[in-house]
Amino acid sequence: MSEFWLISAPGDKVNLQALERMNTVTSKANLSSNNKFLIPDLKVGTLDALVGLSDELGKLDSFAESVIKKIAQYIGEVMEDSKDKVQENLLANGVDLISYLTRFEWDMAKYPIKQPLKNISEALAKQITQIETDLKSRTAAYNNIKGNLQSLERKTVGNLLTRTLADIVNKEDFVLNSEYLITLLVVVPKSNYAQWQKTYESLSDMVVPRSTKMIAEDAEGGLFTVTLFRKVMDDFKAKARENRFMVREFYFDEKELKCEKEEIMKLASDKKQQYGPLLRWLKVNFSEAFVAWIHVKALRVFVESVLRYGLPVNFQAMLLQPSKKSVKRLRDVLNAVFKHLDEVAAASIMDVCVHMDIPGLQLSNQEYYPYVYFKIDLSLLDYS
Repeated sequence: MSEFWLISAPGDKVNLQALERMNTVTSKANLSSNNKFLIPDLKVGTLDALVGLSDELGKLDSFAESVIKKIAQYIGEVMEDSKDKVQENLLANGVDLISYLTRFEWDMAKYPIKQPLKNISEALAKQITQIETDLKSRTAAYNNIKGNLQSLERKTVGNLLTRTLADIVNKEDFVLNSEYLITLLVVVPKSNYAQWQKTYESLSDMVVPRSTKMIAEDAEGGLFTVTLFRKVMDDFKAKARENRFMVREFYFDEKELKCEKEEIMKLASDKKQQYGPLLRWLKVNFSEAFVAWIHVKALRVFVESVLRYGLPVNFQAMLLQPSKKSVKRLRDVLNAVFKHLDEVAAASIMDVCVHMDIPGLQLSNQEYYPYVYFKIDLSLLDYS
């Protein structure tokens, strides 16, 4: 992915020649690849409305960018087992993002240009807000299933002291339904196997001889059964602990174990069933949000160009993709080519500031260039 610069300059003869000079210089020096960025003839409205809209579009721009980042990140989370294929799922109108950007065409059907700019802006804001709302509800439902499944799956990992025993023990390993006898499960370190076999019968009275059997083993030790009388259970546990044999607090309940296994299977099945529809929704709405975001950028260029260059509307927008190592040189070239705009542009902005009360506008803190400039940073969506 990459960073793009969306710029505009007045469309009169002098400035069109300046754009041609810029294209020639940047092409020869391999500073950037440049494409015309076509913005239709939108309804201008009043200066007051444009100034207010400029501020609103700035906020909408940031909001739209945050939403597409969230969707892209969540596609990465959902495609946890095939993250190398995330990038190919980040498309806009069925093509890769760079192709969409460099061949941008205003969507007349979705955003009719005969309506006021504020209406278009509000339609875009409504669309992006709805996508974010739906994203929250859909991801919450999927995360709930995924979280519950992970919680149960975590119980199946770890050592024999902590992990669930549901997938290890069998009914045949236990003495069940006895008024007097009970089968305990004891975790014995590997280094103590021989000691266990020699001493388990004498750890307390009333231990059933030759009743021990190893039913599971991991890297640290083994899980052994031992059968004894219920009334000596507490004494046996205490003596076992003194000898570094840890008795698991486990009592065989066939129904409970069956429920645990079925719960894992159900959650795994639910997650699998939701995966396809969720991924399709994410892909479709990533495309919708990205397309909306670029239309917001186009609106910003239009509004700022009218505010800066005046009426009648006459400007040329260009999309530049700077070469990685040539960003500073490209900026210097642009500033040199368009420096003649500086006085007019600066005076125009100062005039607006004098006559309009724009909350929070501090020119000294603004990223200012003699031409209209907005950045589109696609590196934030780079999952390759």
